[in-house]
Amino acid sequence: MLASPEAFFLPAAAASGGQRFCLYHPAQSACPRGLLLYIHPFAEEMNKARRMAALQSRALAQAGCAVLQIDLHGCGDSSGDFGDASWQGWVDDVLQGCHWLRERNRSQAEVPLWLWGLRAGCLLAAEAARQIDTPCNFIFWSPTPSGKTHLQQFLRLKAAADMLGGNAKGVTEALRQQLAAGEAVEIAGYALSPGLAHGMELAVLAPPAASLPSMAQPGRVEWFEMSTREDATLNPVAQKTFTQWEQSGFAARSHIVNGPSFWQTTEIEDAPALLTATLAAIASPHMTQAVAA
Repeated sequence: MLASPEAFFLPAAAASGGQRFCLYHPAQSACPRGLLLYIHPFAEEMNKARRMAALQSRALAQAGCAVLQIDLHGCGDSSGDFGDASWQGWVDDVLQGCHWLRERNRSQAEVPLWLWGLRAGCLLAAEAARQIDTPCNFIFWSPTPSGKTHLQQFLRLKAAADMLGGNAKGVTEALRQQLAAGEAVEIAGYALSPGLAHGMELAVLAPPAASLPSMAQPGRVEWFEMSTREDATLNPVAQKTFTQWEQSGFAARSHIVNGPSFWQTTEIEDAPALLTATLAAIASPHMTQAVAA
């Protein structure tokens, strides 16, 4: 029988303080085959994806992996409001989650660490890897290659809402000016701080430099994209970014999985094929090779 996840609050090491709500899924095996930290996406996408994240976490635990889910500052059941969050503060939360996973499994030092992100969570994973002192691998679910583009799409939600009221002209530019002046803006019920917007705008899904101690031995990247088309391939921007990871020495594989974009559907939807494909990637002999800590 699968053990229930452990729910707890982790005191935050970030300057923002408070606590971060976590769910820990212990590996259902004597020796974990991997330590995975799930990094959720941005704003409402996090809520839409909660069910898929929970289903995958339980499946991974049953397959012998230890998984930690963490609500970042101002998100979910963690301390603070969304408007209090900053990009670096979220990166700090990711780093603390990695540290907790390692400490909880300190007798398994040879077990590889995986940063598993969804959408903007992949940007946070890449940035955390540049600041971490231990090697790590990556599972990217529909990654966002550019934080600037992701922010622009979020700002357009406000323009779309104002369009219904006949007042859309110049909305996005006005929001940017407001942020540049140090003022928060409210979009779709979320207060976006200048610090969070600025950090996201600078974020790119670039591989950690090979000169970093944590990347002395580049690990693996499993990149998953969702599509309902049978002939789908990576779009040009995604392909360019994926190639950068390959050329940086990472053993990278891309997967096109049939299913809905569950993080943005009106109703909560599942993508069973993604669950299966992710488990298959973990079970691959290539994936189970530990990265030296």
